[in-house]
Amino acid sequence: MRGWVVLLWAAVATVVLVAVGIFGTLVVTGRVTLFPTPEPTVAAPAVVTPVLDTTYEVLVLNATPESGLASRTRDDIVAAGWSADLVLAGDAGSDDFATTTVYYPMAADEAAALALADVIGGAEVGLSEVYQPLDDPEARQLTVVLGLDRTAGGAETPAS
Repeated sequence: MRGWVVLLWAAVATVVLVAVGIFGTLVVTGRVTLFPTPEPTVAAPAVVTPVLDTTYEVLVLNATPESGLASRTRDDIVAAGWSADLVLAGDAGSDDFATTTVYYPMAADEAAALALADVIGGAEVGLSEVYQPLDDPEARQLTVVLGLDRTAGGAETPAS
C-alpha cells in the first residue's frame, strides 16, 4: 500500500513542478505579466477643427432681458456669409440663460457649430436635439441661445 502512496506523491510533485516551470518560463519571456500596469480605458477625445459652413440654417434665440440682441447677432451671422433667409432671430422662452451656447443636433455638425461660435465672438457648443425642427428632424440647423454673458451688464442675475 505504501508504494501507491509514494507513487501518487511523486506524480503530484511532478505535475506541480512542471506547472511552476511552465509558468516561470512564461513570466521570464514576458508572455505573462505578474503586475500589469492598468491602461486608460477612455480614449482622448478627438480635436474637432472648426469648419465654416454657411449652408446650415441658423436660429438665434435671445434668452436675456436685453431687447434687440438676437437681431444684432443675426446681422453678424449674415455679414459672415450666411444667406439672410437661412438665419432667423427671435426670443427664447426665458430671459435668464447664463452662457451663450451654440447647439448642434448631430455629432457630425460639431465643426460647423464651433465655426459659428467663432463668428459670433466665441460661445460654448453643445450637442442637443431639443432645437431641431419637429417637422424635419434631418434638417441642418444650428441654434444660438444668447445668454446673460452677452448683455451690457455681463452675467448679472436679472432683477426679479
